[in-house]
Amino acid sequence: MTVRETLAFAARCQGVGSKYDMLLELARREKQSKLKPEEDLDIFIKAMSLDGKDASLLVDYILKILGLDVCADTLIGDHNCKGISGGQKKRLTTGELLAGQSRVLFMDEISNGLDSATTHHIIKYLKHSTCSLDATTVISLLQPAPETYELFDDIILLSEGQIVYQGPRDSALDFFSSMGFACPERKNAADFLQEVTSKKDQQQYWSGHPSDYEYVPAEKFAESFRFFPVGTNLCRDLFTPFNKMNNHPAALSTSKYGVTMWELLKIGYSWHKLLTKRNSFIHVFKFVQLLFISFVTMSVFFRTTLHRNTIDDGGIYVGSLFFSMNIILFNGFTETAMIVMKLPVIYKHRDLHFYPGWIYSVPYWLMSIPTSLIESGVWVAVTYFVVGYDPNYSRFFKQFLIYFLLHQMSLALFRVMGSLGRSMIVANTFGSFAMLVVLGLGGYIISRDSIPRWWVWGFWISPLMYCQNAVSVNEFSGHSWDKSFGNMRLGDAVLKSRNLFTENYWYWIGVGAMVGYIVLFNLMFTFFISYLRPLGRRQAVISNTEFLEMERKRKGEAVVIQLKEFLQHSGSSNGKTRTGKGMVLPFQPLSMSFSNINYYVDVPLEMKQQGISEDRLQLLVDVTGAFRPGVLTALVGVSGAGKTTLMDVLAGRKTGGHIEGSIFMSGYPKRQETFARVSGYCEQTDIHSPCLTVLESLLFSAWLRLPPEVNLQTQLAFASEVMELVELIPLSGALVGLPGVDGLSTEQRKRLTIAVELVANPSIIFMDEPTSGLDARSAAIVMRTVRNIVNTGRTIVCTIHQPSIDIFESFDELLFMKRGGQVIYAGPLGPRSCKLIDYFEAVEGVQKINPGHNPAAWMLDVTSMAEEARLGVDFAEVYKNSELFQYNKELVDRVSKPPSNSKELHFPTKYCRSFFGQFLTCLWKQNLSYWRNPQYTAVRFFYTVIISLMLGSICWKFGSKKEKQQDIINAMGSLYAAVLFIGVTNSAAVMPVVSTERFVSYRERAAGMYSALPFAFAQVTIEFPYVFVQTLIYAVVFYSMASFKWTALKFIWYIFFTYFTILYFTLFGMMNTALTPNHDLASIISAPFYMLWNLFSGLLIPYKRLPVWWRWYYWLNPVAWSLYGLLTSQYGDDNTLILLSDGINRKPIKKMLRDGLGFRHEFVGIAGIVVVGYCLFFAVIFAYAMKTFHFQTR
Repeated sequence: MTVRETLAFAARCQGVGSKYDMLLELARREKQSKLKPEEDLDIFIKAMSLDGKDASLLVDYILKILGLDVCADTLIGDHNCKGISGGQKKRLTTGELLAGQSRVLFMDEISNGLDSATTHHIIKYLKHSTCSLDATTVISLLQPAPETYELFDDIILLSEGQIVYQGPRDSALDFFSSMGFACPERKNAADFLQEVTSKKDQQQYWSGHPSDYEYVPAEKFAESFRFFPVGTNLCRDLFTPFNKMNNHPAALSTSKYGVTMWELLKIGYSWHKLLTKRNSFIHVFKFVQLLFISFVTMSVFFRTTLHRNTIDDGGIYVGSLFFSMNIILFNGFTETAMIVMKLPVIYKHRDLHFYPGWIYSVPYWLMSIPTSLIESGVWVAVTYFVVGYDPNYSRFFKQFLIYFLLHQMSLALFRVMGSLGRSMIVANTFGSFAMLVVLGLGGYIISRDSIPRWWVWGFWISPLMYCQNAVSVNEFSGHSWDKSFGNMRLGDAVLKSRNLFTENYWYWIGVGAMVGYIVLFNLMFTFFISYLRPLGRRQAVISNTEFLEMERKRKGEAVVIQLKEFLQHSGSSNGKTRTGKGMVLPFQPLSMSFSNINYYVDVPLEMKQQGISEDRLQLLVDVTGAFRPGVLTALVGVSGAGKTTLMDVLAGRKTGGHIEGSIFMSGYPKRQETFARVSGYCEQTDIHSPCLTVLESLLFSAWLRLPPEVNLQTQLAFASEVMELVELIPLSGALVGLPGVDGLSTEQRKRLTIAVELVANPSIIFMDEPTSGLDARSAAIVMRTVRNIVNTGRTIVCTIHQPSIDIFESFDELLFMKRGGQVIYAGPLGPRSCKLIDYFEAVEGVQKINPGHNPAAWMLDVTSMAEEARLGVDFAEVYKNSELFQYNKELVDRVSKPPSNSKELHFPTKYCRSFFGQFLTCLWKQNLSYWRNPQYTAVRFFYTVIISLMLGSICWKFGSKKEKQQDIINAMGSLYAAVLFIGVTNSAAVMPVVSTERFVSYRERAAGMYSALPFAFAQVTIEFPYVFVQTLIYAVVFYSMASFKWTALKFIWYIFFTYFTILYFTLFGMMNTALTPNHDLASIISAPFYMLWNLFSGLLIPYKRLPVWWRWYYWLNPVAWSLYGLLTSQYGDDNTLILLSDGINRKPIKKMLRDGLGFRHEFVGIAGIVVVGYCLFFAVIFAYAMKTFHFQTR
């Protein structure tokens, strides 16, 4: 959805609330006072207070307030599809709440990723609306600027889980002054309040004699606050009962949702209609797939090749019907992944009371009906008469009806699996298990009379059993099957041979059962999305040291973080500072210069449809500058100014668009292969493998990026030094985890991102918003780390949002950009930002900076678009006409020339490590990731155990039954079912794992850690032992329960074919993920292959009954070779006589396999070679697809 559509949806769901009542009251008072309102104001108030379909005026107002009007019609996007920026997404989340009419707002860190001017603008609006409407607003902010902090009436200061202060903002400093702590000059009061309660920072703010200082813990602050006048008044107010007589009846809402259920239903339907339209590619792709398979089915079961003379002829028709049901059933499997992807949004809307669960599920179900009508209709229309089913139009429409209901049941079933599983791996496993139960007990793979009595209940609850009987009765009760066979109709004989019911009323029983299951599964889906919570617990990791301190409440000498040395802190500080060991690996200082950088992207089709005629959109305009060793440069600008875009262009991270201009490294043209070896890039999103520890993440980076001559002991020492530098030593053994779910906190993750780049010992480092999402103290830690790195002679460039005075003035130089990608200042800051201030104050009409005001916030305010319009100037033109611009051009020209006697940086190889070294390192990482990923490894082992026990109990002693042909067919089905379903489950479960690791690998490969091939082969290799354990579990359990012949050779062959079959299914899933942008599309593409492999396996239609034009594909089908090997290795040398399906003749099993199926025992070895070959083929395609295709757009 676009930004505008998202806000409009939120506004319509939440309604106008009490605004309508307020409008009525206003109109009554105007009438009573005989006042005539101003016309424009009257129209505005009425538009804001009345329910409207589009809520367009309110949406436009919020877009303007939040600065989202520039991207209003841009799709939001995700990690694979480029959309709006991170800061814009944060503002959009805020906008969704502002579009509603809540009287109480709780907002958590809404300023992350926003510049200080935008944050101030938003908070100013919130203050105005809070005061005007007498609302209650509670906001937590990180690093608020002084002018933003001053907008608040009250503050709550939390420390170690206790309220240290709660009351008027103006009295906060007085309270701490009474405790002996003073806020220094030019120190942001908000930063002071946070740091004064910190054990490591407190001492520097002690206003008394240094010898009198003693650490004041949070408990003492909290206790003292109760006796402070503000605390005393607060306690008195808390113990005073609220007088309900003073409460207005409209103060509290009497309804759970903002609008009526009928209105919500209409909103939900239009929303799903829009999403269906936006996802039309997936629906069209699925339809084309189905159409393709229908043509294949039509040509395989071609009417001229089929007959109606014997029971075996009827068996082919039963197989074609079963395959059709398989296709339609499997067509709904992709619903699982699609639902899991949507669940976070559903949960957010549900918890915000946008709508109840049924409002989501009912329109979702209604929108699926046309899909089912089209797909089932096309299938029946294409296949019915060409295959040669009974030529009766009533039976044609009855088959269409039952297939339509089956498709609806399938979609509902897999929605349930997705909403129950809630994670991609678990949901796919649940879906595969449901598919196995439905198919295995449906009455075709294992006939009804062969199902053990303890599993008969499963037969009666299988939806496919009802559909199988309904569609079979519909076909075989037709006149084309009236031919006599013994003392009954041929059609009845075929049904009885398969233990299917022969009565016509079973069709309507099937229809009724399908309708019942559709209702049941949709009710279950509604229940799950209404009441289940997301998997995982939102928690962060604290170090063991912090935990012990909290538990024991130990007191000791404070270790002070002195910002004066590194951040030019203006206040005084006392105490001792920590000093590092000073261990530095040698590196070559490098400078970077760039001239006239322009960057264009192709205009999206949506924007062209809105009237934009240009083919390209320019995001950077003639950007020129230089970054030098030992100089810390800040890249600043409002959201959307192009800061991250410029860094991506300079770092060579852009994967699309058109770049113009020149970039030099120490005077030589930049070469990306060399540059990647000497540079680091800390991305705005902290992307790491979730199952590694902090130390392991650093070692992985060090092993692959440090020169081979640096031994392991030195790497460990250097990694420890870096961890100490960024204060990660206490967390060295903590798992990284998933953002927002478990593992490291945002601030810890940010420091890890920096550390991962530092252990590569780079000469130049780009940091994209290293302090976003951090509080003032954490930001100070990060910037102190950055300052330390710069002091070693490295070149560092940081984009930064809403910096405090301390952080902003820790930079040496500034590159300031305005919206549109133009530079408006590039140069030194000077002491207390004097050079920056002098430059802008020299522009006529620019407002002077107030004493103590943050220069970063001031410069954003005075250069805003509104100020440009007021002054009638273009700050980009002012800069180009300035002496500073001429000086910078001369500087760039000077830096762009190589120093005398210098040599261009060159490395003999592209990567630090050899191919085999990269492979071993990636394998080490994959081994740890798999071992610590129980959602993937443990779930599939558990699934294998369940499947083996279930199938073993269903197929109890099938291997020892050798009396009639159906016994061999049952054994064949049992051998086939398990490897097929475990294989398909593995294929589906591995897709999100590969997708996640591929996303991490984009960053690591861009950093020059390794090439794609060793990474891919490591991911292939790590699957070998896990698949082998699965095989052993299944083989031992199922082989013994099914009572196949216990000889060493047969059992080894069974393990061999089972292992390589499961393995090539797993590799096939990995290959499809590598060939597609995401695992959703990979699962959609995989589905028809599973169906074709199933069709041509030899189970549904034997090789000898295939049309000659399709026999070639039988030999290309890996599943056919697996079934060939499994069945022939067990029965290919067995001479036991069995009764054939005609009930008269007998034949040895060996001869029956050869004559009926074409299976020869002497070809078992060839079948084994072929399945191994498929494993190698899929693995190689996977590896080269990972190398060739890059789906991350930047």
